[in-house]
Amino acid sequence: MAAYEGIIADLIEELGRLPGVGPKSAQRIAFHILAADPADVRRLAHVLTEVKSKVRFCEICGNVSEDAQCRICRDPRRDPAMLCVVEEAKDVVAIERTREFRGRYHVLGGAINPIDGVGPDDLRIRELMTRLADGAIQEIIIATDPNVEGEATATYLARMLRPMGLTISRLASGLPVGGDLEYADEITLGRAFEGRRSIDV
Repeated sequence: MAAYEGIIADLIEELGRLPGVGPKSAQRIAFHILAADPADVRRLAHVLTEVKSKVRFCEICGNVSEDAQCRICRDPRRDPAMLCVVEEAKDVVAIERTREFRGRYHVLGGAINPIDGVGPDDLRIRELMTRLADGAIQEIIIATDPNVEGEATATYLARMLRPMGLTISRLASGLPVGGDLEYADEITLGRAFEGRRSIDV
């Protein structure tokens, strides 16, 4: 017999569908909602409804936005000659936090993953090629995840873009600050050696 039934079981099941939320976490969140002030729950329900009705994807880069174009695409101070290609909109936020990049973005909407049936045609690669057609973009920085899918996507893009005469680079990857060599995997350590640079004294 199930531990919970009815609407409580439904709530736990729906919460368990969220990424990174396992059965125990779903149960904890469900009971937090039950104990919460009704006004807080109404506010949460309202925000969930609003985000689904108001948030869309930028018609230029694919980032999340409440307008047809996101704030980065509308910003005239951004360098139109530099384009950073990322997998997801959350990656834009991560890069923006560094305050190192002043160009624009292109969100692919995922990465090539044959096991899950995701091929190049399922990503926003056609839209990327359309953006490159006018010749304004001179440099592409490929910032896909440093995993098998991200590497496959980066390689595919590099091969496709190289004949266009653009400057193409890939984000460096290697050892994290504060990490120990003994805990680094072979791929990470190998990348650290590939990306080594001279020390200016």
